[in-house]
Amino acid sequence: MSATTYAVSDSLTMLRRNLKRAQRYPAMTFSVVVMPVMMLMLFNYAFGGALGAGIGGGSYIDYVTPGIVLMTATAGSVATAVGVCVDMTEGIVNRFRTMAISRSAFLTGHVVGSVIQTLVALVLVIGAAFAMGFRSSAGPVEWLAAAGLLLFVTLTLTWISAGIGLVSKTPESASNTPLPLTFLPFIGSAIVPPDSMPTVLRWFAEYQPFTPIIETLRGLLMGTGIGNSGWIALAWCTGLTLLGYVWSRSVFYRR
Repeated sequence: MSATTYAVSDSLTMLRRNLKRAQRYPAMTFSVVVMPVMMLMLFNYAFGGALGAGIGGGSYIDYVTPGIVLMTATAGSVATAVGVCVDMTEGIVNRFRTMAISRSAFLTGHVVGSVIQTLVALVLVIGAAFAMGFRSSAGPVEWLAAAGLLLFVTLTLTWISAGIGLVSKTPESASNTPLPLTFLPFIGSAIVPPDSMPTVLRWFAEYQPFTPIIETLRGLLMGTGIGNSGWIALAWCTGLTLLGYVWSRSVFYRR
């Protein structure tokens, strides 16, 4: 067997380990679904009447759903950071280092496992949105493009969160550090258009990475114009994925 084959085999073993642990301790995965659904219910039923007046027509549930779906992907990053930190602080990684295991398998197993869990959560949240009245005009091609974008975003956030888990001293700090990622979509176009915000906040909302991602996702699902948001979203995801990947690997090998 070649070195690549060994690395793939070891990564699959680590992936099975992480998925089994998620089945035994489902609280973190459950919270990834519950929080976005609660946010969707809150903004749709409690604030939808007031906030919907500023979106220029249409149903508010159709406007807010893409932003809450993205929030689901960011919420999944918390579970990644905690899982990596727990393994690093409980000593299991030291046992792995004494075994004939590919060094890249540990991070690969965590990242792929977290991506799978987050994608399951995304499906459940989108299903909840449909139950609350969300209706999409997207065809099969647009849905595939939206799914590809969500997969890319999830991979980006997972690699960044893996790095956060590696540098965190305790699981508690690992669970708190990614929280700004969870709420950053709110300071964008997730809840209201940036045009309705004060000048400084509007400038930040327009140029932060989550806004073009939300606008691209909204355009794909609702049939509205995307403009250059798609290319900007892909550029942000590509750059941040490379940053998270290089950072995570360098920290893990150094430790």
